[in-house]
Amino acid sequence: MAQGKVLEIGIGSGLNLPYYDKSVHVTGVDPSVELQVYAREVARESDIEVDFLTTSGESIPADDNSFDSVVMTWTLCTIPDPLSALAEIKRVLKPGGNVVFAEHGAAPDAHIAKWQSRVNSTWKALAGGCNLNRPIEALYENNGYTFSDMRQGYLPGPKIATYTYSGIARVA
Repeated sequence: MAQGKVLEIGIGSGLNLPYYDKSVHVTGVDPSVELQVYAREVARESDIEVDFLTTSGESIPADDNSFDSVVMTWTLCTIPDPLSALAEIKRVLKPGGNVVFAEHGAAPDAHIAKWQSRVNSTWKALAGGCNLNRPIEALYENNGYTFSDMRQGYLPGPKIATYTYSGIARVA
């Protein structure tokens, strides 16, 4: 679904790179220089052209309307200011562009959500800043996005850490 000029927020170690079509050009954003070492190797092995930026999703050094697609997988949970990041993505995304995403977040089950909130601060400290209880759908909607595709549900594993949102968002 990602096409053209692609911005990947949270490129990390490059796990998504082998899945891109060879026709895309990827700009990868990640604050971790250490993880980018691995991503550069994956990019070479996958024969994907990637420009790497060492920054966060809240401050993307790109012109307005620069990218056809944005990819964000398992990233919105760790960005310190997710609303700023979504606003910045909106700024750099071309009109009609897609945000392809997969994120874990707040579960709809009250019992699970209560536990997510109880353990979130400990989880965050142990898991590199990851928040278990972010309301992913509301974060997008409250920042002017609509969904052309949205799937939700639990992945295998402990329910407090596996409620997942995935799909395609567009600027409303």
